[in-house]
Amino acid sequence: MNERQDVAEQASAEREDSGMLTAVGLFALTFASMLYVGCIWANVDPLADGLLSIWRGWPFAVPLMAILLSHELGHYFAARRHHVDVSPPYFIPMPFTLIGTFGAVIRMRSPIESRDALLDIGAAGPLAGFVVTLPVLIYGLAISPVERLDPNVHYLVEGRSLLYSGLIYALKGPIADGFDILLSPTALAGWAGLLVTMINLVPVGQLDGGHVAYALFGPRQDQYSRRVLHGLLVLALLISGGAMLSAWHHSQSISSAAFAGLNWGIWWLILSLMMRANAGHPPTAPSELTSIRRIVAWGTLALFVLLFMPTWIRET
Repeated sequence: MNERQDVAEQASAEREDSGMLTAVGLFALTFASMLYVGCIWANVDPLADGLLSIWRGWPFAVPLMAILLSHELGHYFAARRHHVDVSPPYFIPMPFTLIGTFGAVIRMRSPIESRDALLDIGAAGPLAGFVVTLPVLIYGLAISPVERLDPNVHYLVEGRSLLYSGLIYALKGPIADGFDILLSPTALAGWAGLLVTMINLVPVGQLDGGHVAYALFGPRQDQYSRRVLHGLLVLALLISGGAMLSAWHHSQSISSAAFAGLNWGIWWLILSLMMRANAGHPPTAPSELTSIRRIVAWGTLALFVLLFMPTWIRET
């Protein structure tokens, strides 16, 4: 019996070592990917200017990696606190995307027993990431200039939530027509942190927002989750329809405006496939949230409303 236990413990230790090595390797690749994207945003071409110039992407890559790492470690340490067998975060490098990564994946290798634990684990990631995002964004916006836009130049305009718009107003005041804030790489990293947090807080399936909502509502959340999922498709169509009407009214390109809701449409498709693969949220033991955790749950879902961006990014 003891020999079997020793073998099992040895196998578990080897699995942990292998998983940690994989996590460290993916972390390094993802950071390099984000440095590359940071160079692109800073108008630096590492392939033409030499590979050492890739470090010029650090004002974007370092704060963004700090945001994403704090998010994932929030989940990890909350899971460990509740004695859930959890993998280290596996980052996904993707250099030819807006932020250089598709985020990270953490595997829960044992069930989450209580709704208190589910709330702690689900909310810890986005809340930890948001705590790091806020000072990064405030500093980045403070050093970003407000300039007159060239009518002959096409610009990429980032999505704007209630919180983000409020911060711009607080730091820069009202911005006149024909002018806009041109984001510094650090501000862009902070904005990306808001975007990632918002996406994860959609109260659907096994996203962070889905975990928080299930902890709050219990098995009823499976039904609510399906309703929210259908609502995302309607939202995508409404955003595109509204953008097309606005473009027609201002004699602009209707075909370009049709893609305004594309991001939400793609996210609806991805979540639909994920939910089809999983019958419902894994149940927890019958229990109720403590009073303080109920407040945290509602506050976390309210944060989604403050961070909601109708359009993630568009070209003007």
